[in-house]
Amino acid sequence: MKMKTRLWLVPAVILPALVLALSWPRSVTRGDPAPQNKSTEAPAPRNRVLARALDIERGRLRPEKHEPRLSSGTLRALLAASGELDKRAAEVIAPNAAAVATQGAVQSESEPLSNKGTQGCANVFKSGSLTNTRVNQDCSFRFQAEEVIAINPNDSRNLVAGQNDGRIGLNNCGYDWSFDGGKTWGDLVPPFWGFFLNDFHTADGCSDPTASFDARGNAYVGGILFDVFSEANAIVVAKSNSDIGGAFFHSPRAALSFQTYRNTPLGVVVSDDDPNIFNDKELIVADTSAGSPKANNVYATWTRITLNTGTGVGFKAPINFSQSTNGGATWSPSVEISGANAAICTFGSGSTNPNACDDDQASFPIVGPDGTINVAFGNFNTPGAGINQALFVSCPAAADCRQAANWTAPVKINDLIDLQPLGPDPATGCGLFNGCLPPNGYFVPQESSISISVDRDNNLYAVWADFRNGGPPCNTGDATTSTPPCNNDVFYAFSTNRGATWSDAINLAPLGRFGPAAQWQPGSAVTPAGDVLWVAYYDRSYGDCEFTGCNDITLAKIAQPRSQLHSPQYSRLTTASMPNLVPANNPFQFGFLGDYMWVAVDREGRPHVVWADTRGRNGAVEEDIYFARASTP
Repeated sequence: MKMKTRLWLVPAVILPALVLALSWPRSVTRGDPAPQNKSTEAPAPRNRVLARALDIERGRLRPEKHEPRLSSGTLRALLAASGELDKRAAEVIAPNAAAVATQGAVQSESEPLSNKGTQGCANVFKSGSLTNTRVNQDCSFRFQAEEVIAINPNDSRNLVAGQNDGRIGLNNCGYDWSFDGGKTWGDLVPPFWGFFLNDFHTADGCSDPTASFDARGNAYVGGILFDVFSEANAIVVAKSNSDIGGAFFHSPRAALSFQTYRNTPLGVVVSDDDPNIFNDKELIVADTSAGSPKANNVYATWTRITLNTGTGVGFKAPINFSQSTNGGATWSPSVEISGANAAICTFGSGSTNPNACDDDQASFPIVGPDGTINVAFGNFNTPGAGINQALFVSCPAAADCRQAANWTAPVKINDLIDLQPLGPDPATGCGLFNGCLPPNGYFVPQESSISISVDRDNNLYAVWADFRNGGPPCNTGDATTSTPPCNNDVFYAFSTNRGATWSDAINLAPLGRFGPAAQWQPGSAVTPAGDVLWVAYYDRSYGDCEFTGCNDITLAKIAQPRSQLHSPQYSRLTTASMPNLVPANNPFQFGFLGDYMWVAVDREGRPHVVWADTRGRNGAVEEDIYFARASTP
């Protein structure tokens, strides 16, 4: 009887938020009246991690200087369900009615083309030989941002992508597939919504999409499921067998009859209903090396946020790990792998060890050719506000990685300078306590820009962006008074001894193309031979974008990336600049462009890039996922 009562009550609490979220983009598109600001707020989240994040966003709490922020995708769903986005939208729709009614009406320099053979609403931007193909096929004006792409190791034409997706209400996860190297795409909503959390609720949100192939060509996707007004949350995984190629996903439980026709049971990495725990910012990666002793294992790393620890500063957010050795069907108990190091983690521990590196976010796992698991992540256990660090840990191929003792102690890759001007800025949409790069209002969390790749000789390459060279006039600390140029830069470092030590930071764009400019949120991948490191990033150095807020995607090719002579070659991937997405031209998507973009390299060494693009169809200003591939290595 208790179970039936709880199931019956859930829709009554969540349905109004879902209906509201489903109606927003439709109201803007059709020019309907602005939503009215409600006099009462939605119930506070019962999960204390979510409640704290919402209070910080509303200005009722100030984040600690060593406190990692909740992932942007999860926060977006939280703001939507709480009515906070509705409130902010109402504040900007009335004074900007003309711009909102036309969604900004920004015209692209490129010609939008229809693409037959793609399911849903296709779009292609083309300029000369350069093509940008829309990945998600949602026909509405719902947001899609924060993207990932994986390449089938047995067939480079078979791609799987993923993104945060607003098409079915709150922020959820969407996934996409291609069988022709990205020329055409189909997409789907994952089979996550029949899964019951520990409190017997189904989830109403999904964030931090992730995708990977194993050596056999099986595809896996995952996400964080959560109930905005309940304690429970979980990380789940679905599978697409090698003969399906990501066209649909099913239960990974191979022992079941008719496996591919079942949505449940999903693979469960972790599932909690403790109100003091939230699992955040997960990524999965499979071992694709046929010669590895652990080939086809699937691994997950994520941030496990715990409040009220009773020790140290009273909260912690270490990086956790789990593995599956049976195709994602079952997963090992989670274990903390971010460790401790008295030389680099000197402040803010929430553990019994004062030097624990346990205030972390945005882990990035990659598997070496010999089966070694390598993980980079952002760390905040430093005394200086905004002076954070990128750290690295690994587990050797011969070791049992389910045991924390078999992971190396954390090593510092480099500093991670997170001193961008802070919001709020109503004009750009930069949120409270968010670091932004005026005149953009997108949150720029430096820790989520970290990516890591490995070549066939186990050399490692870490890429990130930060504000160490920001300088005046963009360094007042206030997004309303700081002005461009904002010299945010993209860096990389390499290791030739399996991550034991790292090179100095190498700046890929010290002065942009025409002077100081913002380059941010990079993705990266190295060729198998280690002869080219590919790095893609958002770039404001084209035209007047540094001062108007438009953006492009630049692809940097670094030949011989372990040499001391670095002469990157740069190419513009976008066919035209992406317009600045602000409250005046889109009062529902402003301030959110996801926490990461993605680069993957195929067997031929060609980079495949996906990013969130604000060039909507028919001149609208709204977020979709676009894809480009360099034609030659």
